[in-house]
Amino acid sequence: MNKAELIEAVVRQTRLTKKDATNAVNATINTIKKGAKKKNGVSIVGFGSFNTVKRKARKGRNPQTGETIMIKASKTVRFRPGKAFKTML
Repeated sequence: MNKAELIEAVVRQTRLTKKDATNAVNATINTIKKGAKKKNGVSIVGFGSFNTVKRKARKGRNPQTGETIMIKASKTVRFRPGKAFKTML
């Protein structure tokens, strides 16, 4: 499902206008993005949590040449599904 399909699903389930559903989906996504940057992240009971994690610098390999390279330390977002979401799958 892509963003447009998600918006259509919200329109069908809530009977909002497409414009209102688009605004709601965009607001939700932006709020999760901003919240994931914070120390505690975003936790939605029954769905899951989004947290920022630090990755250490590490050695990697260039797949084209086989040459060993150093990959810099970085930050990324980790999603952990909640118990209810896991059992649904």
